[in-house]
Amino acid sequence: MSQIFDFHSLSAHTKNMAKAMFHLVLPPRCLACDDMVANQGGLCSSCWAELPLIDGPVCQRTGSPLAFDLGEAITSAEAIADPPLYLKMRVASRYDGTAQKLILSVKFHDRLDLAKPLAGFMARAGSSLLEEADVLIPVPLHRSRFISRRFNQAALLSREIGNLSGVPCALEAIERIRPTRQQTSIQCNERYRNVEGAFKVPAEQVINVHGKRVVLIDDVVTTGATVSACVRALLREQAAHVDVLAFAKVVDADRNLI
Repeated sequence: MSQIFDFHSLSAHTKNMAKAMFHLVLPPRCLACDDMVANQGGLCSSCWAELPLIDGPVCQRTGSPLAFDLGEAITSAEAIADPPLYLKMRVASRYDGTAQKLILSVKFHDRLDLAKPLAGFMARAGSSLLEEADVLIPVPLHRSRFISRRFNQAALLSREIGNLSGVPCALEAIERIRPTRQQTSIQCNERYRNVEGAFKVPAEQVINVHGKRVVLIDDVVTTGATVSACVRALLREQAAHVDVLAFAKVVDADRNLI
């Protein structure tokens, strides 16, 4: 089942899709607040000021911003103490302010038109990962949640990043084999147990994973539990390595000081 968009469900989303088309064909409006702007697909000055892009020094493993610039290839103390399963992660923004507003608009207000501009931010943030990638793979939704939402935002972002970078996508390379509670509804220390064993690579998709340099795509990383579970499934099928690229990440600044 494709996790891009179920076109047979358009009738149930006429009003929301009409709103998305409004943003595409009428005078340019801010992506976040609908104020008029100079260029299509842009942000007004207020929303831009509240977009917490990560453009300073980052941990080379986790992509989290660091308090001090100590040169290239710096790894945070947190990543040294608890190395992640993925090789590298890059994110465009902290999950706050305008970034949070944009993500929520995609997930809960059917703003599918935001996938392309968000992918642009991600492609810039993850340019070094994309240069070495063989394939883009999105974090999947379980079938029941996909039927309810009718699209998978990670798959939409993967397709747009693929268009920008030329890296092919394998949109169904990972399957969520059991439903899980929404991660935002449970405590941080329970999130890893919640998604343990929830993902697998279907037998017919192993060809897209085995020996490949994978970039796993997601919209938001919170604790990292979901992406870690996906990375484990990919490494089980002998991916050469897995990097992670997301639009936003929940950042605890106190845990990333050097």
